[in-house]
Amino acid sequence: MILIVDSGATKADWIALSESGEKLFFTQTLGLSPEVLTEEIIVERITNNYELYKSRKEVTKLYFYGAGCGTQRMRTFLGEIFQPFFENAEIAIKEDTYAAVYATIGSGAKSVVCILGTGSNCCMWDGEKLIQKVESLGYILMDDCSGNYFGRQLLRDFYFNKFPEDLAQKFNATFELDADVIKNHLYKLPNPNTYLATFAKFLIENKDEPYCQELIAKGMQLFIDNFIKQFEEAPQIPVHFVGSIAFYLQEELKTMLQKNGLSAGNILRKPIDGLVEYHLQHTI
Repeated sequence: MILIVDSGATKADWIALSESGEKLFFTQTLGLSPEVLTEEIIVERITNNYELYKSRKEVTKLYFYGAGCGTQRMRTFLGEIFQPFFENAEIAIKEDTYAAVYATIGSGAKSVVCILGTGSNCCMWDGEKLIQKVESLGYILMDDCSGNYFGRQLLRDFYFNKFPEDLAQKFNATFELDADVIKNHLYKLPNPNTYLATFAKFLIENKDEPYCQELIAKGMQLFIDNFIKQFEEAPQIPVHFVGSIAFYLQEELKTMLQKNGLSAGNILRKPIDGLVEYHLQHTI
């Protein structure tokens, strides 16, 4: 059995294939980012999944693409957790930018490929290898234009009384905004980045409001300036995206790219289907 996994910060999609490429099952767990989770939490999340636990000894290959897997230390950490669980498996762990590349363009032409979901990232595929000019420092310092970036900005603006009055009332009615509740999620509970990203839904649902339009444009311009424009070739090649923020705000994204002399390519909400297709063509 072959397992192919796309793990963002919020959730992980798992697809099991037979050695001949037949789809056996699809399942989900919560996200498994090694940068923000302990070994105990990761073990609990995979152990509590019935399909994974039942099939763990049948897995011969595991292709795992995950947020937070950009350094060798994090890949080793995760591999040492997976190996005893999938004891008969050959395990390959790569960061989620590879999943974005394989899903949007396979192993095709030179492109810039971006992730805009709970977190954010950007790379260039030169036709043979993946190139990154910015090493992510995680959700606190980076992740421009991501779900957690927008959540952080919304909470700050609400508490600094920068919301329009009608939107402030709506925001207050939608979420539990007690300061103790917010601080408990941010500083005591697992996945603070995922918690922040839950507020981004409000931005998407109210994206036609002038305040929201301004916030969206600001976040997108930051991402373009800090990530995409690092690549001098970007104006001459397509810019592809995966992730819920890119997908649900794709019209705004296309407008901002055009304003910056950039061309939008494929925009996918989730890379898992394209990732499976890539492996069917190249590794199975």
